[in-house]
Amino acid sequence: MQLAPSLHRLGDDRVACYLIEEAGAVTIVDAGLPAYYSDLADELAAMGRTIDDVEAVVLTHGHSDHIGFAERMREAHGTPVTVHELDAALARGEVPNPQAGTGETKLSSMLGFLLYSVRKGALRIKTLGEVSTFTTDGTLDVPGAPRVIHAPGHTPGCVALHSEHVDALLVGDVLSTLGVTSGRIGPQIAPFAADPDEALASLHRIEGVEAGWLLPGHGAPWTDGVATAVAAARATGVEHLARPKN
Repeated sequence: MQLAPSLHRLGDDRVACYLIEEAGAVTIVDAGLPAYYSDLADELAAMGRTIDDVEAVVLTHGHSDHIGFAERMREAHGTPVTVHELDAALARGEVPNPQAGTGETKLSSMLGFLLYSVRKGALRIKTLGEVSTFTTDGTLDVPGAPRVIHAPGHTPGCVALHSEHVDALLVGDVLSTLGVTSGRIGPQIAPFAADPDEALASLHRIEGVEAGWLLPGHGAPWTDGVATAVAAARATGVEHLARPKN
């Protein structure tokens, strides 16, 4: 799905990843679910590119529904994959998912998300055999020159990526516009967070970014301003993500 001439989305509102093109080369931001790989060639063709033009896969964090086809890209095409250093062990499958719980759950939404994920290969996701890392902040030397904004809480190494080249802030799960477990629509702290309170506190790290597109890993693209999205997520708070009481 084309969002702008050099910016495409792969997947849908349930799970999304993004393609950024610059000077004939492409960066994939997140790798969704394994079955998305079968759609990748067509999406690249719509950009006038091929899989040989993909120079990097950059992960916003190490959760399974974001590493989807990344290992296939690395094994089959030699595409380097990179993630924040604090999530490298998670992406390699060396540590368990640090999530504190699913948060607010509506049975139909949760089942719908799980069934969709299974149909798209969630049960056969391969963790990363090799992954390079970046640290807290700085600009990555990949097409689109995304600037890293470390915003922990969803995972320790969760980041947003600001690419001025495509006027986009790719937030991964720093916030979402769809609660996949609840069906809740609008900017909010994403479910499956390791520390929902820290995730809420981290929103200040992206609040001042100016970008026409705010692109989440779950939910529709947001075009009403980053600060507006942050304010809406803060207003929602973390009550719907509170840890279960013992």
